[in-house]
Amino acid sequence: MNEALLPEPQSAVLAGGEEGFLSLPVRTRKPRLSGITHVLDKGMPPTLLGAHLDLAGESIDFLKLGWGTGYLDPALAERVTLCREASVTLCTGGTFLEIAEAQGRRAEFARWAAACGFGAVEVSNGLGLIEPTAKRELISMLAADFVVLAETGSKNPAASADPAAWVGEIGADLDAGATLAVAEGRESGTVGLYEPDGRVREEMVDRLTTQIPLERLVFEAPRRAQQVWLIRHLGPAVNLGNVDPTEVLPLETLRLGLRADTAELTTTRALR
Repeated sequence: MNEALLPEPQSAVLAGGEEGFLSLPVRTRKPRLSGITHVLDKGMPPTLLGAHLDLAGESIDFLKLGWGTGYLDPALAERVTLCREASVTLCTGGTFLEIAEAQGRRAEFARWAAACGFGAVEVSNGLGLIEPTAKRELISMLAADFVVLAETGSKNPAASADPAAWVGEIGADLDAGATLAVAEGRESGTVGLYEPDGRVREEMVDRLTTQIPLERLVFEAPRRAQQVWLIRHLGPAVNLGNVDPTEVLPLETLRLGLRADTAELTTTRALR
């Protein structure tokens, strides 16, 4: 971990509202522009979602309804309300939009998402069904009404992941109106940004972070080892996505150096 990335320490507010006694990395409160935690909801019951939001809602910025689960969800209205009350932005899954686009239903998708109360949409091409020009058109159209998260990378494990191509695609997506660019990792953490065994493709991360502003990037990182690597190399304010709802508080301990994997964030200064 480069010490230049270490933020100035601050006191944290503990459970119960008491002032903390440890010096910890800075953790901004919502709405934040960096240190975003993007959670993947695979269709958990609303009662369970409510419990997760009560426990860790302050640490969650986006909740993505994976794939097309939102389209089938009989409790979608309740899910929207829970997220709104917790100041969490609800996002559609990219695969769902890809299928709608393939069927020529982009306008219908936009009306449906707005009527349901989604605040964000993911625009991706993980299935390889959308031409680059059409992807930019989608981003530009949807950015008028939604926060757009534009994902780059294929869901096919056999597909190549070329850093230069990713940088070009992400730059074009941001120019088209996307708020954030998402680096593909899937729920499995074994494609796109990662090798089949889950190891980070370091050349990809290096190229992205030297040519794209870090605060505009969201790295899908479903595995703890991936979260640790990204925090240690890019700092605790890195934007992380596809986090499991049960891992939100554990991720906060990683960001704040309260876990052995990143304890140097809180001990380096004390040891100097």
